[in-house]
Amino acid sequence: MNPQEELSIRMAHQSAIRSMQRVVAEQAPAHDPIQAAAAVQGLLEAGRVLVLTGAGVSTDSGIPDYRGPNGSLQRHRPMTYQEFKYRPEARHRYWARGFVGWRHMDSAQPNNIHRTLARWEDDGKISGIITQNVDGLHQQAGSRHVISVHGDLGIVRCLDCHASEERTALDARLEAANIGYLQQVDLDPTAVNPDGDVELPQYLVDKFVMVPCLNCGSYALKPDVVYFGENVPSERKRQIDLLEERSDSLLVLGSSLAVMSGYKILLNFVKRGLPVALITNGHVRGEQKATWRWREPLETALARLS
Repeated sequence: MNPQEELSIRMAHQSAIRSMQRVVAEQAPAHDPIQAAAAVQGLLEAGRVLVLTGAGVSTDSGIPDYRGPNGSLQRHRPMTYQEFKYRPEARHRYWARGFVGWRHMDSAQPNNIHRTLARWEDDGKISGIITQNVDGLHQQAGSRHVISVHGDLGIVRCLDCHASEERTALDARLEAANIGYLQQVDLDPTAVNPDGDVELPQYLVDKFVMVPCLNCGSYALKPDVVYFGENVPSERKRQIDLLEERSDSLLVLGSSLAVMSGYKILLNFVKRGLPVALITNGHVRGEQKATWRWREPLETALARLS
């Protein structure tokens, strides 16, 4: 690797760190909840609502968010794409910790919010869902038109040959290579991060045995998710553009839109002069641009809508 490439990697890594650390503060006051509820109900009755969801949608399923008061960023910095790709020891650490955390992620079940969105799709109220989550719970709840902008934690890809494997199949291979490993870990489910990562002492990381890609034998395996510092695949961007074109309004649920992949969607609807409604317990990047700001716990808010 030449000095210019090393500099580019370092700069991308630092940019990813800044994105993680972005704090979303209040930019505009919330609207009256009764008026906001009536406005969102009107959007749903008109149909063709695009729903954009973030980690707040899955917290009731036992998966923590990133930026909430008890979010995982308070105790844990996710690995950047640059660290994962260029530091084999960092990959090994991820897979040791991810092997433990996967059990909790794989057992998570859809909650009332996921089920409500699936029902709205069946009723023709929403055009589809763009989710920043990688847990697959929208699909499990029955939603059909879902674009997982940041990928799917249930798929693993090889960075060298690009072959893919189901996470459950890889997990079975890891269990066979690490007999008795899980029994040595006292897992606190509340400490599992949204990417399935958990903290482990270094001696357990050192004891972990990784398995190779079945296709090429490489150990450079990566969950099929977009890490901080990594670009969303161009084909996925195209699918998002098409879904935006088929939608007449935007409803953001449980996301701070701190990262550009989500914030850009809000900006696109504002540019088109279309209504944007936010339902969240916290603040949202660009919230001053939204037509409606409704601050209330998601399940409570959605229970007021039909």
